[in-house]
Amino acid sequence: MQIIRHSEQTLKTALISKNPVLVSQYEKLDAGEQRLMNEAFQPASDLFGPITLHSPSDWITSHPEAPQDFEQFFSDPYRKTPSPDKRSIYIQAIGSLGNTRIISEEYIKWLTGYCKAYFYGLRVKLLEPVPVSATRCSFRVNENTQNLQIHAGDILKFLKKKKPEDAFCIVGITMIDLYPRDSWNFVFGQASLTDGTGEVD
Repeated sequence: MQIIRHSEQTLKTALISKNPVLVSQYEKLDAGEQRLMNEAFQPASDLFGPITLHSPSDWITSHPEAPQDFEQFFSDPYRKTPSPDKRSIYIQAIGSLGNTRIISEEYIKWLTGYCKAYFYGLRVKLLEPVPVSATRCSFRVNENTQNLQIHAGDILKFLKKKKPEDAFCIVGITMIDLYPRDSWNFVFGQASLTDGTGEVD
């Protein structure tokens, strides 16, 4: 196993920007937010723990990508930002999320709380759950796992049609395997930056 651990200097280089717009945002942080920011730069912090690579098939190893620091992310021309009339994240459950209704509701409650904390300042709204049949998506049975799988692209099209006017984005949640195309075994999720839609399983 290989462990990737970043130094304090590496974290500061990646996270601290000299961009005037970002600098002005840093200056507006309150005392609690500043403490959280300072904690992020400590190598032992839980915020940026070491990454353990278990095998050559791990995503980081098998799909090498150029690193991206925060300033590059901020300056990405394809990055969408919320506007006064589009500040809501909608969560759409597709199919059952647990063996019982109580488990499904607890899962959604946990996910909603996480979104509210992580995307601070945005509203998080729940849409009524829908059965998989409502999406009219293509499906298949995986020949290796024998699991039912639904087509990720079809789900994105369904979410685009259901996206409310005040939505910054809409996210579909399902416990059913996804596949993006026939040649792929499976995929954990897929999103469209331009449409503001995404899905995870």
